[in-house]
Amino acid sequence: MIVTLTVHPSLDRTISMVAPLRVGEVQTASAVREDAGGKGINVARVLRAAAVDSLAVLPLDPADPFGAVLTGADVDVRNVPVRGRTRANIAVTDPTGETTKINLPGVALSSADLDDVIDVVAESSRGARWLVLAGSLAPGLPDDAYVRVIRAVRERCGTDAPRIAVDTSGSALRAVVAYGHPDLIKPNDEELADLLGAALPAADTLVDAVHAAARSLVPSAVGAALVTLGGDGAVLVTEEGAWAAAPPPTRVRSTVGAGDSSLAGYLIAEARGAAPAEALVSAIRYGSAAAALEGTQAPRAADLPTADIPARALHR
Repeated sequence: MIVTLTVHPSLDRTISMVAPLRVGEVQTASAVREDAGGKGINVARVLRAAAVDSLAVLPLDPADPFGAVLTGADVDVRNVPVRGRTRANIAVTDPTGETTKINLPGVALSSADLDDVIDVVAESSRGARWLVLAGSLAPGLPDDAYVRVIRAVRERCGTDAPRIAVDTSGSALRAVVAYGHPDLIKPNDEELADLLGAALPAADTLVDAVHAAARSLVPSAVGAALVTLGGDGAVLVTEEGAWAAAPPPTRVRSTVGAGDSSLAGYLIAEARGAAPAEALVSAIRYGSAAAALEGTQAPRAADLPTADIPARALHR
């Protein structure tokens, strides 16, 4: 079982354009689709499509129409009752895959709401292999909200506590790395630089720079780092070693949710006993597949690229 927490869910509305976006002009869209979104929900959808047991925990008003969209997403869900309507995130994608996103504010959560979320997550995590804390924090939550979740889960589950994966950014990620010691973080290269508070180290390639930066965190502050690099692939750094791999040629339709699919791909492989390099390749396959789909669709096995993706070991 893999449990995900999404404290800032969204209705993802993707608008496909027939031509590149021109600000200030009237243009025609070729299609629009709506998906139940939020990073943890996206991860759970991919896990479900791969027949991996998962449970998505999220705050949701019982009267919110988002519940019907979530039901259609075919995800096992445990809702924490709150008051307010789920936000909408709008993505405008042109024929080249260039994506412009507008993220609206979501439901503000109180200290009492956070306590309720923590109780549900801690109870749901008993016996789970992984707990995934994913996405931005909802308005009203403190920067250390994920740290509080991690501490509660580890205290209540003891030696049976799941491993913790975190996919967030900014002050929330800095707090987790400083005080939560997660087992895995999944930033992209820009989020990694922001986490360190400085530009990535000078190096011959982006991969080398990311490797050096991630190594400064692993294993002293985090157990492992999966750093996604968009079209340049990804880097995985663990205590035992580091690997990099590049994606196969991909016709990009939407980058929304590709990073979430990458994390899910890693977890799918890890749950099936794959070696780190194999888990990295799985992450890239799923991320590439998601980028080739419209909207925030969950890639399935038939969507995965079949081209060989070699992973190479990186040395210090």
